[in-house]
Amino acid sequence: MIKIENLKKIYQSGEVEVAAIRQLDFTIAENEFVAIMGPSGSGKSTLMNILGCLDQPSSGNYYLDNNLVSSMSDDELAKVRNRDIGFVFQTFHLQPRLDAIRNVMLPLRYSDVDKEAAKARSIAMLQRVGLGERMEHRPSELSGGQRQRIAIARALVNEPKIIFADEPTGNLDSKTSIEIMDLFTELHNKGQTIVLVTHEREIADYADKIIHMRDGLIEEVEYVQKIHCTRAS
Repeated sequence: MIKIENLKKIYQSGEVEVAAIRQLDFTIAENEFVAIMGPSGSGKSTLMNILGCLDQPSSGNYYLDNNLVSSMSDDELAKVRNRDIGFVFQTFHLQPRLDAIRNVMLPLRYSDVDKEAAKARSIAMLQRVGLGERMEHRPSELSGGQRQRIAIARALVNEPKIIFADEPTGNLDSKTSIEIMDLFTELHNKGQTIVLVTHEREIADYADKIIHMRDGLIEEVEYVQKIHCTRAS
């Protein structure tokens, strides 16, 4: 699914070059659940932006589903981000004036799906994440966990090949974090490829593999026994 070769990312700060990513080589297979961990400044957020086709590396190769990302045009990249990738963020990134259904429908505005089919698919996704009774509520009328469920439904609505989640439990309490991670586990068990950035070890332990980063390098790749939590009552 993902293949990284000799990846580097250099930022220019005046006359000084800052290496956010020094040299990375790794692969992520289809249906893997991977967590990326590291302290601030380790390069994990930069790496997530590159993997999500939001930024380009300074050098090296990034293959997504056997396609070299650097060879794609801006239009092709936009299509990949909308069709093949689902994003889940710490701060949800929901439109406050739209209800849950219309928030989930947003990615479908740029597809060939007609409005009625888009609505039906969005309703199905909200039911899948347990929000069947809150579909017409706006974000301000929902809890943090419910808002994150909307964000996950929105990430799933185009049936992406991979989900990138950046600190998806960072604004949630412990009970709600378990519920959200149980949902990610359920999605993974049904075949979804997931790459998650987190600074919390207990969240990373839900993954099959943890990539530990420090100073722009991979410090360790750890294979873990995936835990199975039950939702807190």
